[in-house]
Amino acid sequence: MTAADLITFPHETGVDVSTLPAAFQQTVTVRPDAVAIRTVGGIQQLTWSQYATRVEAIAGGLAALGVGRGDTVGIMLTNRPEFHLVDTAALHLGAVPFSIYNTSAPDQIEYLFGNAENRIVITEQVFLPVITAANTGVERIVVVDDVADGAISLDDVERTPPPEGFDFAASWQAVEPEDLATLIYTSGTTGPPKGVEITHRNIVAEMAALAEKLDVGFDDRSISYLPAAHIADRVSSHAANLMRGIQITTVPDPREIATALPEVHPTFFFGVPRVWQKIRAGIEAKVAEESSPVKRALAGWAFGVGASTAQARIDGKGSGLLGGVQHGIADKLVLHKVRAALGLDEVVFAGSGAAAIPVEVLKFFLGLGIPILEVWGMSETTGVSTMTTPDNLKIGTVGPPIRGMEVRLADDGELLVRGPVVMRGYRNQPEKTAETIDADGWLSTGDIAKIDDDGNVIIVDRKKELIINESGKNMSPTNIENAMKAASSLIGQVAAIGDSKPYVSALVVLDPEAVAVRAKRLSMPNADLAELSTHPEIVEEVSSAIRTGNGKLSRVEQVKRFTIVPAAWDPGGDELTPTMKLRRNPIAAKYAAEIGALYESEPGGSVVDLRS
Repeated sequence: MTAADLITFPHETGVDVSTLPAAFQQTVTVRPDAVAIRTVGGIQQLTWSQYATRVEAIAGGLAALGVGRGDTVGIMLTNRPEFHLVDTAALHLGAVPFSIYNTSAPDQIEYLFGNAENRIVITEQVFLPVITAANTGVERIVVVDDVADGAISLDDVERTPPPEGFDFAASWQAVEPEDLATLIYTSGTTGPPKGVEITHRNIVAEMAALAEKLDVGFDDRSISYLPAAHIADRVSSHAANLMRGIQITTVPDPREIATALPEVHPTFFFGVPRVWQKIRAGIEAKVAEESSPVKRALAGWAFGVGASTAQARIDGKGSGLLGGVQHGIADKLVLHKVRAALGLDEVVFAGSGAAAIPVEVLKFFLGLGIPILEVWGMSETTGVSTMTTPDNLKIGTVGPPIRGMEVRLADDGELLVRGPVVMRGYRNQPEKTAETIDADGWLSTGDIAKIDDDGNVIIVDRKKELIINESGKNMSPTNIENAMKAASSLIGQVAAIGDSKPYVSALVVLDPEAVAVRAKRLSMPNADLAELSTHPEIVEEVSSAIRTGNGKLSRVEQVKRFTIVPAAWDPGGDELTPTMKLRRNPIAAKYAAEIGALYESEPGGSVVDLRS
């Protein structure tokens, strides 16, 4: 066993652990009466002592159902306390709990459960129709919310006595670092999802490395709102709770995050880029709607001072005496009040990852007094592999590698990583594993990157998604798309088109919430997205934003034509993965006619030509 297999608790115990159940059993002894898991408003809450008692009971009931070491347990739940209970209970049996996205269709569930080979699934009544419609080998369905036909309740499982001879302590003590802790299924942007096998050793190594960057413990609060099927929530919420004692507030609907933040006042908050963009758009909308010209002017001045202070910090310069005095006044009168209203006034760690975030968004929040640390990682690397820090806030990079991780570039610029957080492999796909991890342990990430002189990694784009125009010029679609999205809150999604084409064009998707605000100003509160997508003022605002975005790009990267798609793109739908990544091939197929119109010699309809 190496140092990477162990994590030392920074609190009262100072004990080394090497598996998740061992960590949990140590954590519950520290502050047994403290609240471990809660819902918004404290309607439900579990102390560590209660958590431990219920985990042991559920583990015994699952054992009575035949769940044992190495068995997979499927979970399809919203973010709720029961997820933590059943997942942790399964871990104590040496089983492999894994989550699937709540947007999964029956045929997807059939594939996932077939690959995982689970005989049991734990879910909610709302998901029973899609689960039962799937042709799977599942023998038992457990519902956590009351009772349902064809299923048994979690209450019944919890009350079921364990099988004769079952020894709970012996069960969790038998778990080894190399045992599987979970499966994370990839988004499937380029093919069927792959089951990433994550071991206890992987998660312990991840948490040990992050402990050097982030001092997180029992006095910290976090919000679990991202899907548990996503590596980000499984590590930053579930594992952090088990291993560091951080208090978790569960939010079942991610659209309720804006309401949850002021109630929780988290000290630790991780958001995917779209969450940060929506928070920024909400702030800007509030300022624009301020009826008092004096207050609106004061807010504009304060945000301007914040932006100047942020830029000085980015440039490594001081704000000067006058700048410091101005910033102090701006913070007291406006910026601090905004942070408090958001519920982010006590945040110690604010992070972003899972996709590229526009630089303008990072600068905006830095000016507000919330430095967002950007992290990079994959399901295959148990989450975070590189990250910026308050001492190395190198905007435009994703920072240097965390402890134990090595990075280098292949001849074609692909980022390769190696270290203790790298997955064991893809479930039942040895050929895919061999393609991804070489004999020396280097994992091919699929990302084209650069590494600066200070060791900071700069992600260019996904290798398979680079646009190569008909002149052979390589371009990053993400860079192009972020330039557009940063220019206006009206733009929710952008898909840059241009592979083997003479110029770059784009499909633009309006943000439903932002466009609803515009609709009220246009005295069209009941208009739908399709109607608003053709309104002259909306089209002109999008055109202006794209021109602004173009101003930050080289000539060859600039969007020459675009069309507004008259419908929203939802996570888990045809166009977006559950983690908000673009499904580029399905988009190209579904919108073939619209894309074709963007390259006609005389385009008509909804095509906007910016070249004239």
